Amino acid sequence: MSESKFLLPDVGEGLTEAEIVEWKVAPGDTITVNQVLVEIETAKSLVELPSPFAGTVGELLVSEGQTVDVGTAIITVSSSSADAGVALGAPAHGSTPEVDEAAADTAASVSHEADEKQAPLVGYGSTGHVSSRRRRVTHPGTSAVPVATDATQTETQTQMPPSHAAHAAPPTQHIPNRPETAAAPASSVPVIAKPPIRKLAKDLGVDLAVVTATGPIGDITRDDVLREATQASVFRNIQTPEWPDAREERIPVKGVRKAIAQAMVSSAFTAPHVSLFVDVDATRTMEFVKRLKNSPDFAGIKVSPLLIMAKAMIWAVRRNPTVNSTWTDEEIIVHHYVNLGIAAATPRGLIVPNVKEAQAMSLLELAGALEQLTLTARDGRTQPADMSGGTITITNVGVFGMDTGTPILNPGEVGIVALGTIKQKPWVVDGEVRPRMVTTLGASFDHRIVDGDVASRFLADVAAIIEEPALLLD
Repeated sequence: MSESKFLLPDVGEGLTEAEIVEWKVAPGDTITVNQVLVEIETAKSLVELPSPFAGTVGELLVSEGQTVDVGTAIITVSSSSADAGVALGAPAHGSTPEVDEAAADTAASVSHEADEKQAPLVGYGSTGHVSSRRRRVTHPGTSAVPVATDATQTETQTQMPPSHAAHAAPPTQHIPNRPETAAAPASSVPVIAKPPIRKLAKDLGVDLAVVTATGPIGDITRDDVLREATQASVFRNIQTPEWPDAREERIPVKGVRKAIAQAMVSSAFTAPHVSLFVDVDATRTMEFVKRLKNSPDFAGIKVSPLLIMAKAMIWAVRRNPTVNSTWTDEEIIVHHYVNLGIAAATPRGLIVPNVKEAQAMSLLELAGALEQLTLTARDGRTQPADMSGGTITITNVGVFGMDTGTPILNPGEVGIVALGTIKQKPWVVDGEVRPRMVTTLGASFDHRIVDGDVASRFLADVAAIIEEPALLLD
């Protein structure tokens, strides 16, 4: 038998420290290769660290809630000679992990007391693992499902309920308040819901007795539960709590919050921001979203005004390429591709994952990519590589009921556009005041690269698509 120490690895992009969130094993447990040992929180994401070898857990060297430096020994494992070194190959410390659609690989540094030998890399454990610290649940064939973020419009705002359930009803059954889809109260009929749906409802705090069922046999679907959770609105204060007994609360600045603070200060005081605003008649966008939602081609795919906004941004970038640039002191790098960032509010703070090569995607492909991006972000499972390399960003403040805002640039980018809430307002059409679905777009630009005329043309182009989506056919 030999005893090995598992060293906290750099899980990507030169991170120097991480917090031990939750141990998945205890002393005396027998573990296997790739079994998840611990969940850690870095400045960018939650990460599950798998074991690079089989054996028996000896001692947990770091307590939950403690922040330690990369390279610190966090656990000891005793293994037989046959078990030692059973793992995959690892990159050098500090290297950037490669990320695919399922999971990222992470470097696992392991020192053996006998020979101080560097152990190889292992992959992540199950991406659907349920943690007691985060509300999430896996659904067969999908990634973990979280609660709402700012990356999608709420049903109240857009009048478009979520979709993409494994057992979703036909699109027409998802129209809110449609009489024929309403289920009878639980007092008159039993609640029909599969175990994963019941688990999801429990995790999200949804009472199944009040959920309107839209399933083909009157059963409650995943969409029904998510819609009910959305209607409850996690972004709205439901009640006013009592004043706490403690006079003050001190919150350590670490993890994502520390990274957000550093990035925002750097952006605000490095790039000279200039902001523009424009009101837009989004009535045709809302009609287009409704048609897409009822289209068989988009069955099971989340469709919202954010999709049209994303397409509008890509179209406007092609017409005004300098807004899709990066500034260096030596040169301006104009990107002829779009890694479209979507600012997402998560329980851990604001993150900005991006859709890679968004300019090459069809409307259907982009819809699927946006949905997957937001689901992963909500669950806190966005990997560092998914947040790097962005070229321009959308922030959806409309989900909070806000008309618009003055967004701060994502570091390394020179343009960001805020999509405000879409709601009915009086609007002058052909000399007459009519009710129309209106939104306000707000945008900020790095004035070192983007002058006022370019910024104005770009935002006008985005507004033109929101006003008339048919222009995308050009």
